[in-house]
Amino acid sequence: MPTKDDKPSPTEPGTVREVIARLHDAYPDAHIMLEYKDPWQLLVATILSAQSTDVGVNKVTTKLFKKYRTIEDYAAADPAIFEQDIHATGFFRNKTKSVMGAAAKILAEFGGRVPETMEDLIKLPGVARKTANIVLGNAFGKVEGIAVDTHVFRLSHRLGWSGEKDPNKVERDLLALIPKDEWYAMNYLLIEHGRAICKAPRARCGECMIADVCPSAFAAAAGY
Repeated sequence: MPTKDDKPSPTEPGTVREVIARLHDAYPDAHIMLEYKDPWQLLVATILSAQSTDVGVNKVTTKLFKKYRTIEDYAAADPAIFEQDIHATGFFRNKTKSVMGAAAKILAEFGGRVPETMEDLIKLPGVARKTANIVLGNAFGKVEGIAVDTHVFRLSHRLGWSGEKDPNKVERDLLALIPKDEWYAMNYLLIEHGRAICKAPRARCGECMIADVCPSAFAAAAGY
């Protein structure tokens, strides 16, 4: 465990690069866990993943994607039935409005195709920058930012990379610190580390491979 006398600067470029390198070593296979076959399925799965686990979403979408095969199917769905179809993901009423609303808007304004730009994606109901970043990076190979989900938000604060409360401002801070060629990987590296070690509410700093460059680990060691 590090001591406060050894504390490095968390935002110093060398420290940031060291953290990223160690996370790559620890989680070489870090990748998106949501299961999908096309951009629309990924968009649906990502909307459903809010306040839910990827495992739980995959269980729901296994049946959902068989029942609703086209964007038109989603737009024409019975909301009450759709709510039951996705009930297990939580917040099912709002998610139903978002998925069905996104389907209708894509059909009306984007020719039935999921848009491929950040500007257009965030026009869709239920889609903010986090969801848009995931869809752009995984469905279209376009990296315009870093998806700030609950794990990325928590670890960004613990690593001293951002003190902001707004996810968009956290993303802004991360983009300024992290090399662009690591933006895509960063989301999945931090998710893996958040699940394995840097858990909420209590991190397992004694088992952490980046504890010696993490200000939260120093604070824990110092007892504050």
